[in-house]
Amino acid sequence: MGDFRELRVWHRAKDLAVDIYRITGVGAFQKDYGLRDQMRRAAVSISSNIAEGNERLSNKESIRFLYFANASCAELITQITIAQEIGYIDKMESARFIYECEEVSKMIKSLINFRNNNDKRKS
Repeated sequence: MGDFRELRVWHRAKDLAVDIYRITGVGAFQKDYGLRDQMRRAAVSISSNIAEGNERLSNKESIRFLYFANASCAELITQITIAQEIGYIDKMESARFIYECEEVSKMIKSLINFRNNNDKRKS
């Protein structure tokens, strides 16, 4: 499928994970190990599943991992919303992170559609 590091969606998802690590390393997150660690795992899962899927040998396998990555976007949006509602992050920061998750999700869905269409053309 090619080098996953060449995918714009992987870069964007990886940057999101780095930002989540930074924001969860300060303030109220420092003592809330549960939410902090869950947010970090979800964020890392997005780029990791994109990478793993891209290394699979078939579009079908690749798409399966892209669905996992997309599900992790939804998981992270939920956790960001909770973090905002309990006062760990402000509304502006929450909105920025949710927007980024939604954009990454759109990119993942586009890649899924692209790979689905390529599979259909081969049949």
